[in-house]
Amino acid sequence: MAGTVALGGLAFNIGNIGGAGMGMNVLFPSISPVAGASISAIIAVAIFMLKDAAKVMDRFTILMGAALIVMTLYVLFSTSPPIGEALYRSVWPEKLNVLAIITLVGGTVGGYITFAGAHRLIDAGVTGKEALPQVNRGSVSAISVASIVRVILFLAALGVISTGVTLDPSNPPASMFQHAAGNIGYKIFGLVLWAAAITSVIGAAYTSVSFLKTLHQMIDLHSRKFIIGFIVISTFIFCFIGKPVVLLIVAGALNGFILPVTLGIMLIAAKKAQIVGDYKHPVWMSVFGWLITAMMAAMSVYTLYMLLI
Repeated sequence: MAGTVALGGLAFNIGNIGGAGMGMNVLFPSISPVAGASISAIIAVAIFMLKDAAKVMDRFTILMGAALIVMTLYVLFSTSPPIGEALYRSVWPEKLNVLAIITLVGGTVGGYITFAGAHRLIDAGVTGKEALPQVNRGSVSAISVASIVRVILFLAALGVISTGVTLDPSNPPASMFQHAAGNIGYKIFGLVLWAAAITSVIGAAYTSVSFLKTLHQMIDLHSRKFIIGFIVISTFIFCFIGKPVVLLIVAGALNGFILPVTLGIMLIAAKKAQIVGDYKHPVWMSVFGWLITAMMAAMSVYTLYMLLI
């Protein structure tokens, strides 16, 4: 599982670096996404090295997240998307796109994302069975907020597209805000995108290496250097490949493939007394967990088959 999480984290980090480059390009058009990604990687390493800077960045990202929600709601109400049609097609779509499902699920809870919050709690000393209520509240609130924001963002984009606007394929979300909220909204979104990407770069590298260090003592002893190396390698790969939008989609899809592997291993581990002690994992959670594992595995196999034929 350590290997798959690290692989998913690397894929996400390449996409995150690309997202930071896109955000900087929006803020400073003279800076290309590749150059912006390189500058952002240097800033990410600096933030990681300075703990106080990381705390400030966390607060800044929360502020930017709130700004994104406010802007998205403005776009949503100003464009009047066909909400009824969207609700109907959510249940009865004209076409079922399996790759889109895998990409969305993988980009929400795939790869390292499932474990990022847990590692932050462990670092804060929130461990043991007595901490389960706090862990449950944190996990439920996190996925709820993430899901609500995704729905709002989708409806806002749908509203813009339904007016006949064609989004810029090089940066679809930024162009959406530019069409609906003008140049100010465009610049604010660029700042939001950059801030979110920078914190995700650090989070993905940290979580991935925290898994890898269980494999060898050397990684554990030099974890800080490995985290910096993880960020640097991600940046080099992005600069070599480019295409940030494509990489973000690929990262979500790859982590969607990884999800059934990591989830299946976690469900097995939850039944091992030598791992969880006297903790009893609820039966209903195991049932739903295995159902999701089977569904994601089947969709992953189907997608790979369709890509190969």
